Amino acid sequence: MKIALLQMTSGINPLVNAAVLQEAAAEAAAGGAAMLFTPEMSGLVDRDRARAAAAICDEATDPVLAAVRAAAAEHRLWVQLGSLAIRRADGSLANRSFVIDADGEIRARYDKLHLFDVVLPNGERWQESASYAPGDKAVVVDTPVGPLGLSVCYDLRFPDLFRALSDAGAEVLAIPAAFTPPTGAAHWHVLMRARAIEAAAFVVAAAQTGKHADGRQTYGHSLVVDPWGRVLLDMGETPGLGFVDLDRGVLADVRARLPVLQHRRPIPPVERIA
Repeated sequence: MKIALLQMTSGINPLVNAAVLQEAAAEAAAGGAAMLFTPEMSGLVDRDRARAAAAICDEATDPVLAAVRAAAAEHRLWVQLGSLAIRRADGSLANRSFVIDADGEIRARYDKLHLFDVVLPNGERWQESASYAPGDKAVVVDTPVGPLGLSVCYDLRFPDLFRALSDAGAEVLAIPAAFTPPTGAAHWHVLMRARAIEAAAFVVAAAQTGKHADGRQTYGHSLVVDPWGRVLLDMGETPGLGFVDLDRGVLADVRARLPVLQHRRPIPPVERIA
C-alpha cells in the first residue's frame, strides 16, 4: 500500500498553508498514494499568541480543514491531517489530529494528550499548555493502510500511549510533529525506531521543517519506519512530498518472529526498596 508524506514549513497564513495541502493531495493521488500524511500544525505555525488566536476557528469554520476535506473528496484520497489548532465549543483550544476519508468525511479526531512544556538547554522555552488543553482519549481508526493509531509530536516520549494503541489493534502509528532542532538531533530517530519496534508496527511521522515565518525552526526528517525498526524513508530537511510502500507482509513476518504483543502482561505493583 503506497502512502505519501508531506514535509512542509507552515507559516502564519492559514490560507497559504491550505493551498500547500491541496497541492500535496493532488500530487499524492497522482503518484498513486492511497493516503497522505501531513505534519503537526499543518494549518498554522505562529508563536505570537494574540495573532494566532485571531486565526484559530472551530471545526465548522476552519478554512484549512474545509480545504483538505474538499481535496480528499476530489482526489479520492484518505488524509491523516497531522493536526490543526481548533477552538472547542467551550472556548479552549485543542491541538487536534484528523483522519479524513476519500469522501471528504472526518473518520476520526484525536486531541494531543501530552503538551510540550519545557526549557531546552539552548534556552528555548515552550509552554504549549498556556494555549492548549490536553485531550482525554486515545484513538485507533480503520483506514486503507490498516488500523491506524493516532498521536501528535511530544506524545512520542510516552510509550504507554503506544502500548495502548497497539493493544487496541493499531498496525500503523501516525506521529506527526514539529520537533525542535536540538531535541530532533538528539532523539528523533531513536525514539521513532523504538516506538515501531515496541509496537511491532509501522511508524509514519510527517514533520515540519526549516525556518518559519514566526521565527521558529523545526527539525524535518519526516520518517517511515517498519516494524523491525528499519528506516524506509528519511526526507531530510527539504520541504516536499515523499512516497513509500507499506508491505503488510513485513508486519506479519515481524509479529510472527517476535510475538511481543502476545507476550505482554499487566505490570504488577512496583516494590520500592530503600
